[in-house]
Amino acid sequence: MERKKLDLLALASIPLVMTLGNSMLIPVLPMIESVLKISQLQSSLIITVYSIVAIILIPIAGYLSDRFGRKKVIIPSLILTAIGGGIAAFASWQIAEPYLFIILGRLLQGVGASGAFPVTIPTVGDMYQAEEDVSRDLGIIETANTFGKVLSPILGASLGLVIWYLPFIFVPIFSILSLLLVIFLLKVPQQKQTTKPKFRCWIWTANCRGNRGEYAGALYHFSNLKWSCNDCLFIFDQT
Repeated sequence: MERKKLDLLALASIPLVMTLGNSMLIPVLPMIESVLKISQLQSSLIITVYSIVAIILIPIAGYLSDRFGRKKVIIPSLILTAIGGGIAAFASWQIAEPYLFIILGRLLQGVGASGAFPVTIPTVGDMYQAEEDVSRDLGIIETANTFGKVLSPILGASLGLVIWYLPFIFVPIFSILSLLLVIFLLKVPQQKQTTKPKFRCWIWTANCRGNRGEYAGALYHFSNLKWSCNDCLFIFDQT
């Protein structure tokens, strides 16, 4: 049980970091507009490009995690998130006209998010046999996600008061911390699936798939659209 707590700590860090890495930037968008002299539409794209890329790539990342293993997808995804965050942070700190580089960094973060946050759900399903254990730990994962949503505007605004690009700098820091937790603490059990899933089958129906954890992942891919599209709608609220 102690081993499972360490696994859960590593997994819970992922939705927390992914939520902070996106929503933490929303309070500083007006400051970004002022400093970079960009429109509300352009500043909203800093949030939206992340979400759109994640929506598109979530099914592909989920399929790859079924085929090659959860951790083999989560770790590169967190690395990509850290690299994207690093590009956006360095550009906002050192480049005179950083907007396009920030968008590039955010795009890479979206690629990373698609293979990090969603894959945590089927990973929890792989860890347990009993449905009540799965439900309990999925509740903890969602709690971490919700905590990130509550904390992100407070943290983002506080960092933005120091200097406008400080939230960008904290994104790769948080991502690296989560990456280290996953590398050293997360022990993913061997998947029991004997045949590799076909991509078309994986996308269209969970009934084609081999175990409970993957079915939970399929459900999560669709429910995650609401999480991402809530950010997308921010763009329309600002115009």
